Amino acid sequence: MHLDAIDLRNFYARRLGLMVRRLMRPRFRAFWPDLRDLRVFGLGYTTPYLAEFRKEALCIGALAPVRLGALPWPERSASRTALVEETDLPLDDETADRILIVHMLEWSEHPHALLREIWRVLAPNGRVLIAVPNRRGLWARMDTTPFGYGSPFSRRQLTTLLKDAMFQPESWHYVLHPPPFDWRLLTRWPDFWERAGALLWPAFSGVIVVEATKQVYAASPVRESARRMRRRVFPVPAGAVVPRLPREQEDGLFAEEVLRR
Repeated sequence: MHLDAIDLRNFYARRLGLMVRRLMRPRFRAFWPDLRDLRVFGLGYTTPYLAEFRKEALCIGALAPVRLGALPWPERSASRTALVEETDLPLDDETADRILIVHMLEWSEHPHALLREIWRVLAPNGRVLIAVPNRRGLWARMDTTPFGYGSPFSRRQLTTLLKDAMFQPESWHYVLHPPPFDWRLLTRWPDFWERAGALLWPAFSGVIVVEATKQVYAASPVRESARRMRRRVFPVPAGAVVPRLPREQEDGLFAEEVLRR
């Protein structure tokens, strides 16, 4: 079970959602302090966080899966949002330098295929930043926030999934230590509760954030799927098109015609 884009937009407009955005944005920026001349994409519901990099990145886009739905972003300029199939992204091989995944992996029906597609479009020196609900945390046990839906992960589970998809986890961070309650006492001083939770219960955060790199050694090329082959369009001339026979069959038919004459 998962939410849709409207549910997520409404959550981030509430007081608790604003607190989540305030706590997670600096963590993402700490992983990616400089994105100049880089092509950055977000997969899932990432628009609350992509705005941090919009004026800096060379190219930026929000890729929204069909099951989630898409909302125009940014609101007052040309939209940079695209509705996509999670295992068939409309990007060429090795075209993305950075990919941010939020509200996606825990809801995916095919997480391994999703990560392999990310591997395909990521540049050899590219990096992927993934935020998932922490299986140990309280946020994954309450459905009052988006982090209470889908399948949460432990660090070991996420490590295994990434390595099976040929990614190497490099850096980890635990975010959202305040409890997931819309209390003014919590939302008014989120930084204080975040620091207190990081000291008192560091392993029970709401979200695990991991940055991983693409493994290119001993890599096997990703074969083009049958679906993508069916979607490929070949231009043909106007009018009737007669299939051409192999040359051997054409020579045989020509010889029979000569003998009949």
